Amino acid sequence: MRGLSFRSLAFLFLIAFLVWSASFETCNARRGRHWRHGRSSNSVSLSKKNNKGNTHRKGGHHNYHNGKPKPKPKPKPKAPSHNKSPPLAPAVPTKPVYDVPPPSHHSSVFNVKDFGAKGNGVSDDTKAFEAAWAAACKVEASIMVVPAESVFLVGPMSFSGPYCQANIIFQLDGTIIAPTGSKDWGKGLLWWLDFTKLKGITIQGKGIIDGRGSVWWQDYPYDDPIDDESKLIIPLHNNTLPYKPPTPIRSELSGKMPSIKPTALRFYGSFNVTVTGITIQNSPQCHLKFDNCIGVVVHDVSVSSPGDSPNTDGIHLQNSKDVLIHTSNLACGDDCVSIQTGCSNVYVHNVNCGPGHGISIGSLGKDNTKACVSNITVRDVMMHNTMNGVRIKTWQGGSGSVQGVLFSNIQVSEVQLPIVIDQFYCDKSTCKNQTSAVALSGITYERVKGTYTVKPVHFACSDSLPCVDVTLSVIELKPVQERYHMYDPYCWQAFGESTTPTHPPIACLQKGKRPSNRPQSSPDACF
Repeated sequence: MRGLSFRSLAFLFLIAFLVWSASFETCNARRGRHWRHGRSSNSVSLSKKNNKGNTHRKGGHHNYHNGKPKPKPKPKPKAPSHNKSPPLAPAVPTKPVYDVPPPSHHSSVFNVKDFGAKGNGVSDDTKAFEAAWAAACKVEASIMVVPAESVFLVGPMSFSGPYCQANIIFQLDGTIIAPTGSKDWGKGLLWWLDFTKLKGITIQGKGIIDGRGSVWWQDYPYDDPIDDESKLIIPLHNNTLPYKPPTPIRSELSGKMPSIKPTALRFYGSFNVTVTGITIQNSPQCHLKFDNCIGVVVHDVSVSSPGDSPNTDGIHLQNSKDVLIHTSNLACGDDCVSIQTGCSNVYVHNVNCGPGHGISIGSLGKDNTKACVSNITVRDVMMHNTMNGVRIKTWQGGSGSVQGVLFSNIQVSEVQLPIVIDQFYCDKSTCKNQTSAVALSGITYERVKGTYTVKPVHFACSDSLPCVDVTLSVIELKPVQERYHMYDPYCWQAFGESTTPTHPPIACLQKGKRPSNRPQSSPDACF
C-alpha cells in the first residue's frame, strides 16, 4: 500500500514536471519570436534614417508584465520606442556615408587651386580666380581661398555683385601679383582688383597683393601731378631737389605702359566691408580705395611702396561714410590716408605713416566742383619722415564745405610741414586765381608734438571765404635743421584761437571769426 502510494506520487510528480516543461518552452518560443521581430524592426528603422536616434532595449517588452504573456497571443509589432532608456550600439554609422560626394551647394569653401590655378607666379591664373569667385558668389558666407606658399599671376578682374550672396570671405594667404606687360592693360584701366556692389565682403589673411608698380613709375614725371606743398620745400643747395619738376609733355619713347595707372584694390558701392591682415605693396597708383561704400573697417593692414613712387596713396576714401581705419602701417609715395569729397563719419587712429605725404583731407573742389566732408577724426597717429603731417587741401573755384575735423595726439618726427591748410592747392605749374572756395570751419588741432624740418604751421586760406573756428591746443613742435630752408609759422585769412600756449608761438592766427564766412551762408554749402 505504502509502495503503491510512493509510485503513484512519483508518477504524478513526473507528469506535472512534463506539463510544466512544455508550458515553459512555449512561453520562451513566443518571447523569442517577438524579440527577433523587434530587432528586425529596429534595423530597418535605422537603415532608413539613422539621425532619428539610437535603438532602445525596450523594443519588444511592452506587451508583457512580469514575464507573462497577455491574453492575446499574437501582438502587432510596434515601432522602436524613444523613451529614455540605455541605448543599444547603433547598427549603422552615426553620420551618413555617401558613395558620392555631397551636392556642391553643401560646400562653402572654394580654393582657387581646385579651379585650376597653378600658383607658380608664371602661369596666368585669372580664369581660375574668376571660376572660384563665380562659385563662391552663389553661396552665402562662402570662403574663397588663395592658399599660402603660392604666387598667383592675376590680370585685371572684377569680383562683382549685386547678385552675389552676402558675407563672402576672400581668404588671402598667398601672394597675388599683377602682370607687367602692356598688352594685359589695353589702353589703361583705373583698377586692377575690383570688388563691386557686395554686402558683408571681407578680405583677410596674411597674404600679399603686389602691384609690381615699378614698370609704371619709370614714366614719372611725365603727366603725373606734383604735390603742391613741395613748392614750399626749398633745399639749402640747388642740387638737392627733393622731387623732379613735372614735365608738361609726355615722352613718346616712355610709353611702354598705358598712361592711366590702376589702383591695386578697389571697393565700389559696397556695404559692410572689412579688410584686415593683408599687405598691399608697390601699386602702380593708389593701393586701397573705397568709393561709394558704407560701413568700412580696415585694420592690421600694411601698405608698402617707396617714398618716391608717384601718386601711390595708401588708403583713399571718396563718397564713403562710417569708416574706421586703425592699427595699420602705411608707407607710400603720396598720402598715407586721403579723404575726398562725400566722406563723413571717418575715424582714423593708431596708424603709423611714413614715408609719404601724411594724412590729408582733399584735394577738394577741383575743376569748380562741389565738395562735402564732415565729422572726421584722426588721432593717435605717428608720422616719420613725411612731407606733411595732417593737412586740408582745396582748389580755388570749388564750393561746398569741410566741417567738424579733429586732429588729436599726432606725433611727428622729422616731418617737413606738420600742420597744413592750403586753399590754393594746385598740382600744376600754374593755376588760375578764382574767388569761390570750399568753406572750412570747426578744425581742431590738439596735442600735435614732435620735430619739423621746414615749417611748423602753414595756414593759407581763401580771401573770399576764410577759415573759421580753427582751434589750436598743446602744439609743441621743434625744428630739426637738415637740408631745407626753415620758416616761421604762416597764416593767411585764418581765424580761431589758441587755447594753450604753443611752441613755437603761432601769433598769426587771428582771434575770433567773421560771421559772413560761415559755410551755411553760402548757397553751395553742404549742410
